[in-house]
Amino acid sequence: MDADTTRTKPLSTREQEPIPLTARELDQQFPGVLDGISLLGGGANVILQLARPGVGYGVLESRVESGQIFRRPLKRTRTTLTYLAVALAGTNQEKQAYRQAVDEVHAQVYSTPQSPVQYNAFNHDLQLWVAACLYWGFADTWRQLRGEPDPATAGSFYQRAAALGTTLQVPPERWPSDLAAYQTYWQQALARIHIDPPVRAYLTDIAELKFLPTVFSRSLGPLNRFITAGFLPPQVREEMHFTWGEKQQKKFDRLISTVGLVNRCLPRVIRQLPFLVVLWDFRRRLRNGAPFI
Repeated sequence: MDADTTRTKPLSTREQEPIPLTARELDQQFPGVLDGISLLGGGANVILQLARPGVGYGVLESRVESGQIFRRPLKRTRTTLTYLAVALAGTNQEKQAYRQAVDEVHAQVYSTPQSPVQYNAFNHDLQLWVAACLYWGFADTWRQLRGEPDPATAGSFYQRAAALGTTLQVPPERWPSDLAAYQTYWQQALARIHIDPPVRAYLTDIAELKFLPTVFSRSLGPLNRFITAGFLPPQVREEMHFTWGEKQQKKFDRLISTVGLVNRCLPRVIRQLPFLVVLWDFRRRLRNGAPFI
């Protein structure tokens, strides 16, 4: 098997990554970066990740029934939020525990001879793309809701965000060395995206919240599709066949400006509540030996 698709020895996060910060400390150093309001961009981030065919078909053809959002939407949402919370605000030991749990699931995700594209969940290139999307989502919503951070703060958060990849199986040396290197990687990677019709239909249903009961998808789906489209890079929006113009952009900017203003007035615990809840639940499961995923 190619070296890029094999499991690697668990990384020594204590040696390779910055000293972990608590949710409170993260907010002190990077105000608002872990706010729950950033989840408004969650749908866009899912689309970004699945815009790489290897990831898109890997999710579309997944054998892991418990991880399928249309069958277990609450569990799928919980496990995703937990991963993000542990990667950014967990201890080294907690990251190692979650990495092992993710590995067990990823072992079931690989292409078959009938698959339109070849993929393997342990492929470092695909994992790096997923991690890069996760970083992009945090950085983009942070910027849009809080304003552009100064270069030093942005660079410091970028280095810490490497954990979004190393808590998977991305070796630290695969994470672009700095923000300039990341931007080069990002632009090159965006040029490789392509969304086939089956994946596009699946992602459109997610954007329109069709994994929720009908009463919610019909009432909130159009708004969520609009917000999702607003957070997408233009080329990905085009791949999704989402209509977007100056009128939609102005409406989106006003909405995000208002939401960001209200969010900044809230106490930290309320702002971070979704991540704090899943982090508490994860630690309870870890103590009790319960499954994480």
